[in-house]
Amino acid sequence: MTDFKVQAANVSHAEGIHELLTKYSDQEVLLPRSVSEILSLIPQFLVIKEQSKVVACVAIEVFSTELGEVRSLAVDPAYKGQQLGEELLKAVEAYARELGLTKMMALTYVEGFFHKYGYETVEMTSLPEKVWRVCVKCPNFHNCDEIPVLKNL
Repeated sequence: MTDFKVQAANVSHAEGIHELLTKYSDQEVLLPRSVSEILSLIPQFLVIKEQSKVVACVAIEVFSTELGEVRSLAVDPAYKGQQLGEELLKAVEAYARELGLTKMMALTYVEGFFHKYGYETVEMTSLPEKVWRVCVKCPNFHNCDEIPVLKNL
């Protein structure tokens, strides 16, 4: 990996995070997030930048004293193959451990990526914290095709 560094996001990164996430929400592989939503969640985000450009990001959502979720994991297509996703996943897991969480989950279309790092595919019913707090509000709730994965930290 080149000299990329994972860092906590700040408000100046919100537009760049939005731009990056929009590339994937336009392809319907991530849920869209507005700039104002990103700003309200900025303490949950980690970013990798090249100069002033956000080239990768991830967020954590805490559901309980045990469970957190990997959210909005995205790498600019121009930076694929440089292990930025891996670096962000390791960093968000380390942060989860610092918070005292013992499990991390994700909803994904690329479960193979998560399997490489110790996540296992699970039934959505095994994640009631996610289902009843977030999924139930999603327009795709009854037709969700995302794959739930879980890792014990």
